[in-house]
Amino acid sequence: MRVVEFVFAIGWAGFWIYWIVAALHMKKGHASWSRDLRVRAVIAIFVLLLIRVGAFRNGSFNSDPWRAGVGLVLFAFGLGFAIWARLHIGRNWGTPMSQKDEPELVTSGPYRLIRHPIYFGLLLAGVGTAVALRWMWLIALALVGMYFVYSATVEEHYLTEQFPDAYPTYKRATKMLVPFVF
Repeated sequence: MRVVEFVFAIGWAGFWIYWIVAALHMKKGHASWSRDLRVRAVIAIFVLLLIRVGAFRNGSFNSDPWRAGVGLVLFAFGLGFAIWARLHIGRNWGTPMSQKDEPELVTSGPYRLIRHPIYFGLLLAGVGTAVALRWMWLIALALVGMYFVYSATVEEHYLTEQFPDAYPTYKRATKMLVPFVF
């Protein structure tokens, strides 16, 4: 089963390398680092505490090939969805809670299904990882999910200010984070 762990490690590493390279080609903007930094610091401290108490050690490793298969499918679909959204938003993409100098409202492609498809894709890939490897990863995923909901809420406030006519209409027509649900 170590092969499955290796596949996930390579998949996540490849995704993050792509993500960092793609970030070099985004529009200029600015972010509220003080607020963002505080939220990230609280999450990092909580994760460090979980690691310190051994929450991710000695957990039962999945040995069920069906779970591994389902997890790999969810993982691949989630990363694929996030990459599709990232490619579709193009240079308008930015770090969570950032504001672009020349913003454009993107409502097509994956953004016609949900307002935050990158967050959805990453969460789905995280669920796939937890299903295939260890259920304990759902704890970390819950923290990431809370951060994404917070980030999405802040971003939506900015978008409502930047697009006072178009964004409320778009918001009413789509779900925030999970297609057809939330």
